[in-house]
Amino acid sequence: MKRGMVAMTGLLALAVAGGTVQAKTLEEVLKEKGVITEADYNDVLKSAPKSKPLDYKLGKGFTFTSPDEKFQLSIGGNMQLLYTYQQNDGAGTVPKSEFKLRRIKTGLAGYAYNKELTYKVLLNWAELSNGGTSSKVLEEAYINYKIVDEAQIQVGEDKVQYGRQEITSSGAQQFVDRSFVVNAFKPSYDIGMNVHGDVMKSLLKYDAQWVGGKGQNTFSSTNNNAYNFRLAVNPLGDVKYSEADIEMTAKPLVSVGSSYYHNTLKKNAATTFETNNNSYAGSTGWLGQTTNSLVFNATENVNINSFEADMAFKWMGLSTQAEYFWAEGVGQTTNHTIISNGFYAQAGYMVLPKQVELAVRYAWMDYNRSTTNNNQSEVTGAVSWYPQGHNLKVQADVTKQNQQARLISATQLSSRDNTIFRVQTQINF
Repeated sequence: MKRGMVAMTGLLALAVAGGTVQAKTLEEVLKEKGVITEADYNDVLKSAPKSKPLDYKLGKGFTFTSPDEKFQLSIGGNMQLLYTYQQNDGAGTVPKSEFKLRRIKTGLAGYAYNKELTYKVLLNWAELSNGGTSSKVLEEAYINYKIVDEAQIQVGEDKVQYGRQEITSSGAQQFVDRSFVVNAFKPSYDIGMNVHGDVMKSLLKYDAQWVGGKGQNTFSSTNNNAYNFRLAVNPLGDVKYSEADIEMTAKPLVSVGSSYYHNTLKKNAATTFETNNNSYAGSTGWLGQTTNSLVFNATENVNINSFEADMAFKWMGLSTQAEYFWAEGVGQTTNHTIISNGFYAQAGYMVLPKQVELAVRYAWMDYNRSTTNNNQSEVTGAVSWYPQGHNLKVQADVTKQNQQARLISATQLSSRDNTIFRVQTQINF
């Protein structure tokens, strides 16, 4: 028995010794044996790669770095699984109970040749299973070159930088999804170029975009393009585009921003515009809503001007955010005009620091200020659990929605109240 214990102790000592030797680098062994000097050893450390060939970070994914550190690639992903129950008031309506793969994304990002030349590709595979089209699978694909922090040039497809909540990733939202007002006014993704920068350590951020104007993976058949300008000021420090104060910010942070968007779209039928993937020109957008699109002639060009202003505040688990939108569509032939406006305001508080948050949001919109009975409003309450921040979370919210008659159908006589319950699970990896 004693011999066995001695043998085991000896083996353990050898294993520990072997593990210690394996943990040492070649340079350390050579220095210990006096083959190289301390100065030689320090020179080797200075020239050695600072990045690991393979690394992993939750939310960013796996990162591969070349030995010369001239190339880097990060591969990550995002999954959102959604359940919705909706009860609509009114004759002929039936409840809806639905499970949905809301978003299934793969992201590739990194740099090439030098760290100032970066790239990103983002794919949303859920578009193939949600009644969407393959043209919407590719969401982002761009190259960015940083001359200095204050002056950068980006080319490719990305979100039009219009509105704070739209710029904020769907994976960093405080509620299950964005406000309906944001979806009604946002252009969404488009192809083009963006001159942008961070001035004085993000005290001021700006974007100046020139894009095709027809939306995600859609090309223009005319010489009409869209232009977008955004300016955001962070006087107390950078306010990241991420909702909820999960970090329990120790000092108050505030951001104020504004965006302006201009485009020209041509009608190609009685109720639709030329082939486009602009959210605001879709059936639930301020311009594409059926009664609004009928205002213009079937082949008329419509000039579009859209403006928004936003603010955000974070401090010690409290977060607030609000945006106001205003948009105008003017027919070039008829001079008929539509003006829409709307806003939302939301607030949340971490009732259990870094873990559980309660939030509330109110949103209102007038689709056409020159007509009656076309307003929509919503009140939403939410609870979110963040076991790993936005990287792993479970969210639930309940919405009471009121739609006035003109938004439902031309024959609808009264407004309708809807109740919507949603639960969503998200994981980033």
